[in-house]
Amino acid sequence: MSDSETIAAGYAFTGPALDLGALLWEGACLPDAQIRIPLPMLNRHGLVAGATGTGKTKTLQLIAEQLSAQGVPVFLADVKGDVSGISAPGVTNDKVAGRAAEVKQQWTATGYPAEFYALGGIGHGIPVRATITGFGPVLLSKVLQLNQTQEQSLGLIFHYADTKGLELIDLKDLRAVVTFLTSDEGKPELKNIGGLSTATAGVILRSLTAFEAQGMADFFGEPEFDTSELLRTATDGRGMVSVLELPAVQDKPQLFSTFLMWLLADLFHDLPEVGDADKPKLVFFFDEAHLLFNDASKAFLDSITQTVRLIRSKGVGVFFVTQTPKDVPGDVLAQLGNRVQHALRAFTPDDQKALKATVKTFPNSPYDLEEILTGLGTGEAVVTVLSENGAPTPVAVTRLRAPESLMGPIDAATLDTVVKSSSLYGRYAQAVDRESAYEKLTAAERQPVPETPKAAEQAPTSAKEDESMVQQVVGSGMFKSLARSVGTQIGREITRSLFGTARRKR
Repeated sequence: MSDSETIAAGYAFTGPALDLGALLWEGACLPDAQIRIPLPMLNRHGLVAGATGTGKTKTLQLIAEQLSAQGVPVFLADVKGDVSGISAPGVTNDKVAGRAAEVKQQWTATGYPAEFYALGGIGHGIPVRATITGFGPVLLSKVLQLNQTQEQSLGLIFHYADTKGLELIDLKDLRAVVTFLTSDEGKPELKNIGGLSTATAGVILRSLTAFEAQGMADFFGEPEFDTSELLRTATDGRGMVSVLELPAVQDKPQLFSTFLMWLLADLFHDLPEVGDADKPKLVFFFDEAHLLFNDASKAFLDSITQTVRLIRSKGVGVFFVTQTPKDVPGDVLAQLGNRVQHALRAFTPDDQKALKATVKTFPNSPYDLEEILTGLGTGEAVVTVLSENGAPTPVAVTRLRAPESLMGPIDAATLDTVVKSSSLYGRYAQAVDRESAYEKLTAAERQPVPETPKAAEQAPTSAKEDESMVQQVVGSGMFKSLARSVGTQIGREITRSLFGTARRKR
């Protein structure tokens, strides 16, 4: 058996699979040697990598289309604004027809069911918001760019609020709690669990103020997005493609990359264990993945690693999309069983180093991968996936199929029409700013303190002397005002997942 026949045999799966394209061997396209990914292996995670302009976005579109057609919901982050076309039928031309003929593809113009979302409602899409409580201290520290000490202090503040059952809705609530805990009334509350220095509290408050001044307050509040919306199928049984439109916030990479992790973490602790299913419940494409890992704390990286490792058993597949494998930490990269590597550039010494590192991440093959990876054309990639028995397939240089949906954005007016006609629009469109900690505490500060009657002054104080300082503070007017403002019951502790996000109460 020749090398090309051996490679082709490695992709001859018997069960349902996604078709990526046809094998390239010695410069020729072999249309009968189809390169595929077994559908059950999509929850073993993956990596789509390559230099800018090599076709990564079209690869995502191709995979998303086939997942949707097989009833699997898909989540896509649209950073550049060119993925919305997945909802509209594609347009044929000589290039598309030529590619389809080369790879033996029966190309049919097809649009797929899609929902469009926008962080905080900034841009075109159904608003996606999170409460401060739901987002949690680890992710919020990443967004605020706090150092390790400040992150630990923020975790202490959240721990205090959680144990008191205080749900924090927006930035004003968190600011009110920090201010309370550094006041004379609030300081004793944290004394036995480490305390909160005035300097650190000041840094956190300034970070919150700067964050809000940049127009980012809209991302936190209610109604909080329910990530189970991402698991829906259309009435015809196809999986819903959820597209998070990010062009309006692409200048805020720390924010949107961390919000993507919140969506994934929220799914993780809400979904039940399913083990090895016939097909994934959801495939989540994490675009611009390097932004997630840049300047991340050890706690943050550990949480990502654990989430990726464990979410597979809940039926969710995660594909990281970036330029080179070195953008992804080794512990995470080791868990990505499916690889689609587009062309790399080798113009600088750093590029050369990245190229050599990329080659080492592939199984042994008869290809000269260093030469191949710098010579791939647009829409071509080096592929290796997990076979139906979980073993890596042979490395295959592949000419990829053409997406059947529109390869480009739909116009803004059409996008707005799709968004406003969605059944979810009425649920999430209007922000709700109910009375919360900020308003209650401000109102409490404005109220005059009534004079204590003389009879009360002369009453025995032994009962108060028996109370602990914590009990006194919890009984104070300011604390009661704070507790009432967030609409939760004192004593109902808020629990968190391994990523520090709050467990949703459904």
